Amino acid sequence: MPAPSTTLRQDLDRAGYYPELVADVLDVALGEEPVVAHLVHPETTFDAAEVRRHVTVLALTPTRLVVAHVDDHPADSEHPSASASATTESVPLGELRSVALTHVVPDPAKHRSGASPAELTLAIGWGAVSRVDLEPATCGDPQCEADHGLTGTLTPDDVVVRVSAAAEGIDSVRAATTFARLLSAASARP
Repeated sequence: MPAPSTTLRQDLDRAGYYPELVADVLDVALGEEPVVAHLVHPETTFDAAEVRRHVTVLALTPTRLVVAHVDDHPADSEHPSASASATTESVPLGELRSVALTHVVPDPAKHRSGASPAELTLAIGWGAVSRVDLEPATCGDPQCEADHGLTGTLTPDDVVVRVSAAAEGIDSVRAATTFARLLSAASARP
């Protein structure tokens, strides 16, 4: 089996999204620390005007989670050529607050132990970013017209990766599950 850095490079090449750029920014963020496990998740989004590409790379080392995001920026009137921005963040494993996994399983009555889910969402929180969902508060009286302010939830949202067998293939879901298992175990160590 190749060393994790070799398989990481192969996965970057397979993703095909500026692999040299992604490898360079990861190299700076990782320093001399070895990669224990990784997940490379390319994503393409479409809107009415354009196609945008993005890749998220999660690299687990013995002491840190390194997160890399690379995004396309199309040419515009101020920037005559397309560009990309690459951001890395290094989080000490002791700072991880949560590793949440959502397994989506079609026809759960037929699920067999060890079978891969149809999709896996991996949400990792360390307190840097949170999402606030607000809605009007009510008192329960349908006739009440008073302003009761707002109520809401605060959800850790540092990084969320959703991998689907329908979009990326079952091997990608299995790779995400393997990475999630290793990250979850690493985050529990003192």
